[in-house]
Amino acid sequence: MTVSIPTKWRSVLPHLDAPLPPDRTPARVTADKAVSVNLPMALVRQCTRNDEYWEIPLPVLDAYRSYRPTPLWRATRFETAVGAKVPIWVKYEGGNISGSHKLTTALAQAYYYRNAGARELVTGTGAGQWGTALAAACALFGLRCTVFMVGSSLSRKPYRGVLMNMLGAEVQASPSGTTRVSRSAQGQGNSLSLAIGEAVEYAAGRDGAAFCIGSGETYSILHQSVIGIEAGEQLQEQGGEVDAVVGCVGAGSNFGGVALPFHAEARSQGTNAPLLVAAESSSAPKLTQGIYAYDRTDSTDTSPLEAMYTIGSSYSIPDSHSAGLRFHGAAKLVSALRHSGHVAAMAIDQVVALEAGQRFATTELVVPAPESGHALAAAAQLATTGADDLQASHGVLVCVSGHGYLDLSAYQQLLDGELNDQSPDAQALLAAVSGLAPVSTTAAVAQ
Repeated sequence: MTVSIPTKWRSVLPHLDAPLPPDRTPARVTADKAVSVNLPMALVRQCTRNDEYWEIPLPVLDAYRSYRPTPLWRATRFETAVGAKVPIWVKYEGGNISGSHKLTTALAQAYYYRNAGARELVTGTGAGQWGTALAAACALFGLRCTVFMVGSSLSRKPYRGVLMNMLGAEVQASPSGTTRVSRSAQGQGNSLSLAIGEAVEYAAGRDGAAFCIGSGETYSILHQSVIGIEAGEQLQEQGGEVDAVVGCVGAGSNFGGVALPFHAEARSQGTNAPLLVAAESSSAPKLTQGIYAYDRTDSTDTSPLEAMYTIGSSYSIPDSHSAGLRFHGAAKLVSALRHSGHVAAMAIDQVVALEAGQRFATTELVVPAPESGHALAAAAQLATTGADDLQASHGVLVCVSGHGYLDLSAYQQLLDGELNDQSPDAQALLAAVSGLAPVSTTAAVAQ
């Protein structure tokens, strides 16, 4: 049997223990001041309806054929290097023009936005993988593209900007100083939240422009379900058995894409799902040290508040090479599953992540992105000594969400012994979440 490209996305919404908590409008934002994202109705339906399967539009499916299905293999040399007691299976998403899994939802979103009448898409990006993916998708579907990229990340990875420019996108380093939100930001320089806030403001002021995002939204996680669907079929074809699935988490599209189809399948069959482990950065530990509360997703103060595990949108996240993980909150879908006990989490230090990435490069001959290094480090722990009460007994599936060829400066610092970690400040974390309304209460929305 040869695994083919899935023709349908699979939603986990029908298999939740309870509906997702509704978004809230910030109390000080009047209806005429609330942000308007102009979301296509097709994407709205994918967030709100309980249909389990969604047909992939033919133009999107045709674009997928250039790089899907993506490879899956047993990383036997990596297993030996880390002393694994069980097999480690790798699903690799770095073999497309964006270098990551992000292209899978970018293509779908560009298609839907174009059909809804948009002429330009605007976004914020951390490590640049999402920005590159959206630039490529806009080029394919004939849309203009503007990207606000976290400035510190762009300075480390200037060729990300070159690639986006080559694909026709305009790239601005954030904070740009050209938007109200960047000029008024305090202590949030070089944050993904700020870059997203700039994109929201910029899109709102341009005719024919629409803001779109590639990670935390329920529809983007739906689009990424092809990762887990393919992986399940590939494991079956190769005789692989896993009882743990791992993905790195910035907001949640990579983890959701690889892990949630396994949850949906287990629920539909009435069986036990594998252990679903979200590997996050120890510098942005929303799932391991955050609270489940209503918080903003960007820095505009006008976007709806979402129910999420968060360390507070005002928390100043320490700089790191894993820019894609430097987000204060997790997707509301991932957060709900974490809250109901269906998702576990591990916080991984930057040095440990890049050491795992180097070990993977020398054994499997693939250079992973720093973000993916977090997932590899978590997988190695699960396959060896375990972490707390988390351990794999049969096998681990890990998603390597992207390549690290544009992140070699991070590996250079690792080789030179100049890489270090900055632990979260406990008092600052407490202060950043102190005014937020817990999801489990009916408290007023935090101001």
